[in-house]
Amino acid sequence: MGGPPYDCLSNPLGAVRFAFEKAMASGSHPSAFGGKDWGALDLFRHFLSEQSALSQVPILNPQTIRLVQPNTLVRYRGMIQDMLGNEFYVGAYKDGSSWRTNKFADVSQFPMCSSPDMCVWERRLLYCVPVPGQSSWTKSSYQPQLNQGMESSSQKKEKRRRLDVEDMDRITDDELETSPSAKKMREGDCFPSSEFRASVPEGNFPRTCTFLDVDKDSLPCLVKIYDSPESELKLNDIFEFIGVLTFDSESEAATNDYDEVSNSFSDDELVQLPPNKVPRLHCLIHRKLAVHDFLQSSPILEVNPHIVKEIREALLRHLTAVLGDDGIAAHFVLLHLLSRVHNRVDDVAVGKLSLNLIGLSKESVSVFGTRLSNVVESLLPFTHCLPLKLEDLNAASLAPKKDYQINRLRPGVLQIPEGSHLVIDETQLKAGSLDAVGVENARLLKNLTEFQKVEYDFQYYKLEMAADIQLLIFSDGKSNILPADIVIPFQPSSVGSYKEVATEALEAWRWYLATVRSLPHSIESDMQKVVEDDMVAARQADQSLGSQDFSRWLTMGRLMSSSFGETSLSMEHWQMVKELERLRRERLKLK
Repeated sequence: MGGPPYDCLSNPLGAVRFAFEKAMASGSHPSAFGGKDWGALDLFRHFLSEQSALSQVPILNPQTIRLVQPNTLVRYRGMIQDMLGNEFYVGAYKDGSSWRTNKFADVSQFPMCSSPDMCVWERRLLYCVPVPGQSSWTKSSYQPQLNQGMESSSQKKEKRRRLDVEDMDRITDDELETSPSAKKMREGDCFPSSEFRASVPEGNFPRTCTFLDVDKDSLPCLVKIYDSPESELKLNDIFEFIGVLTFDSESEAATNDYDEVSNSFSDDELVQLPPNKVPRLHCLIHRKLAVHDFLQSSPILEVNPHIVKEIREALLRHLTAVLGDDGIAAHFVLLHLLSRVHNRVDDVAVGKLSLNLIGLSKESVSVFGTRLSNVVESLLPFTHCLPLKLEDLNAASLAPKKDYQINRLRPGVLQIPEGSHLVIDETQLKAGSLDAVGVENARLLKNLTEFQKVEYDFQYYKLEMAADIQLLIFSDGKSNILPADIVIPFQPSSVGSYKEVATEALEAWRWYLATVRSLPHSIESDMQKVVEDDMVAARQADQSLGSQDFSRWLTMGRLMSSSFGETSLSMEHWQMVKELERLRRERLKLK
């Protein structure tokens, strides 16, 4: 009376069983589902749609993993680093005259007797890790919700232990001792295992159900996916998974003791990921995350060209101060930060705009390069710095490589999500010889810069994966390894200093960069004629200009319009692009 016989937050498996038993009561048979949803997901969607419900779900990270209870609802944000294939499990079985389900669980919630009435279903295994290069400010924006969720969970903890609950949600110790199924279990007719053993009564978890061996700085997670097309989840995508956290401290021992059954269904031997180091999350709901999901509450709800122009001017002033009053370089940095791959035509990644600032020494990089890298980190959610040294190039491959001994994809530096920013410092590269590994790494970096692709090594074959990574290169002369789209000599007029930026300004700039870079863009017919005429005239004046130059101009035109919050190229913005190109080429002549 008075409420549902389950708690989606503290007892999600109760909700799953409630929906399953309701479906069985309607006359359905488990085989009719084929492992698909029978209404349980609607219960969770309804729960999460309620105001503040999502903020009550604890976030799984190294700080909270020791606080959350197994078999409760949690959420995890991470990048799909590896896809480990599929796993078979007994999804439904008959207990006397009643059907039970093991879906969204590693172990059976009830003693399971040997019976031919079983349904074997399938789930996908994803190895996920915290987003590589995630900036610290994105994590702080998540902190208030984390605290709220943990407090909500802990406040209910003692109360849950005192509540009388439905038989379907919990088995008490006395019932377990006196039940017929428990007697059968003692007599050997039933078998506990890593997949099929009686569950510990909820609220009385043993002390061994803790993740004592997890990395304090990084928490990977084995996510088990149900009812989702393979096309929805791709390697290197960033997702938020909401599901049931499970922990089975006896899985390894049980696997050894019950070879006949558990060896066919255990994932631990397959992927060698011990549960005390890598938690299991049985996913109920997932959603792909975009840059906006990592921002604080947006200060602006819609794109207003007037407001956007003010934000643009403020950000440009800040970049100019950071770069020692080099306004031209600041303009190119702004366009670079707004760039993204929005289309692919054959091998051409349309929209990319890599930037090579030249004329930098080790000393100037330590000042201006450090400043600019810090600014980028404060503005973008995923950033990386790669000091390019000869010994590092020769040391290990930058690309991911499949290790068939552990059946895992070993990550490389270049396995990062779309929308990442990569700063490469080439000023530390000394003269010397590249070995075979170094030559391969140089080729990988070149392909990333030119084609926005990263080659994954599966030993027996290599697979190119599309990327969308902004590359900013610091070097003395023009980089011989990284053929950037824009090469501009850096000419600061003063060392100067810049003031600390207010939080409100940073939030506005983050919103600006995330929003205007995704604006649609078009060129009206009258402007198309202007652009074509200008390109023909430029070609007649300089025969060295080619299709790559004209493609770069069009990209700059698009980015210039977007930087003002406009969705079509205007004459004013096209003239600004041509002037920037003129000033850049003048600098190159003097270099």
